[in-house]
Parts: sequence; C-alpha cells; structure tokens
Amino acid sequence: MYKILRTSRLYEQIIEQIEGSILSGELKAGDQLPAERELAVKFGVSRTAVREAVKALREKGLVEAYSGRGTFITNGTSQAIRQSLDLMMKIGQPDGGLHLAEMRLILEPGIAALAATRVEEQHLTAMREAIAVMDGARQDPDAFIEADLDFHLALAEAAANPMILSLLDSIVGLLREQRLRIFNVQGGPERGQFHHRRILAAIESRDAEKARQAMHAHLEQVREDSQVSSGAREKALSKPAS
Repeated sequence: MYKILRTSRLYEQIIEQIEGSILSGELKAGDQLPAERELAVKFGVSRTAVREAVKALREKGLVEAYSGRGTFITNGTSQAIRQSLDLMMKIGQPDGGLHLAEMRLILEPGIAALAATRVEEQHLTAMREAIAVMDGARQDPDAFIEADLDFHLALAEAAANPMILSLLDSIVGLLREQRLRIFNVQGGPERGQFHHRRILAAIESRDAEKARQAMHAHLEQVREDSQVSSGAREKALSKPAS
C-alpha cells in the first residue's frame, strides 16, 4: 500500500500517499491508520516525519486522532462543518448551548439504539474505561470532560456508521465547551455518571429501546444543567462591577 520514501521533504510525500489512498477509495471514512511506529516502518522514515504528516492531515480535516484509540480517516467535511458550527455558536447565538442540547436530544438516542445492535467488545471496553476515568476525575474537569467525550465517541463508533462518526466529530469542540460550562453545576458530574452507567448497561444487554431511553434521560439532564449554567452566567454578567 505504501512506498519507501527516499527524498527530502518526507512528510509531504507521506501526505500525498495517504491522500491518494483516500481519493482512490483504498482508505475510507472510519478506517483507522496504522500506529505511528508502524507507519514509520512502512514508509521507511522517522516517527517525527510521520507525526508531522498526521498533524497536517488533521489540519486539512482528513483524519482525526482520538486519545488511546488511534487516528481515523474522516470524510473530509467534518472540519468545514465544525468551523461553520463554531462560528454560528460565537456570532449572535446567545442560546447556543441550549440549541446544542436540543439537537443532541434528537440525534443521540437514535445513535445509542443503533449502537446497542452493533456494538463490539472493543467499544464496550472503551466505554467502561471512560466511566472509570470519570469516577476518578471528579476534581479534574479536563480529565473528566475528555473521558466523557470518549464515552460518547465510543458509542458513535459502535453504531458502525461513518456518517454518524463524522457528525459527532464535527461538533466535538462544541461538546467540550458545553461540558466545561456545566461541569460546575452542583451535582452535574454525579448525575451524568448515573446516566452513563444506565446507557452502558443497556448497550451491554444489546437492548436498543433501553439504550434509547437511557440516552434520552441523560440528555434531558444535560439540557437542564445547560439551563442552570446559562442562568448563572447571565446573572454573573448582569452583576454590577464593585
């Protein structure tokens, strides 16, 4: 699949070969790239050159890296969608967080139901590990939020539909910001974990309807916490400076 490289600007040639594989259909959205060390061996280059190439591919929106799971091919549109949504949230959208919560209520229960019928052990392992990390990170917002994202992305992967994965990937930045805002809502992380465990149990039992209901309940909780967070933010902004 790959050719040994022998000229100077190696990382650019790595990019060209991977882009060529995508254009030819040899690599498709959702496919995982080999590990960094394996790619370095295949291309006959240093791991530094591979890292530089993967970074450039990420900037182009052609691949996305997930902590602990690897680098995956996107459909090339995720970055454009992400940029459009980010801009929409920042310009003239005071209720953007609530709109995001409503959109998730429409989409993610269906994703959870589909995941329950297609899930594989590797996805269950990723979900269990994410819950364990969240359990140990109640005082570490960054670690908790990244594990929360990993949980929901594992569900999207379990649905085995590359369009779903690309869609979730396109809003991952918005999801991170939403979780950051609601992390400090009193009892929010604990309620979130209660729902995460219910979702996992439904997925483990391959019960699509229970998975749908559990995710719906979780996202209702997220919407309520978003409303609390939005109200607290508006109150803080309206408070006169001392």
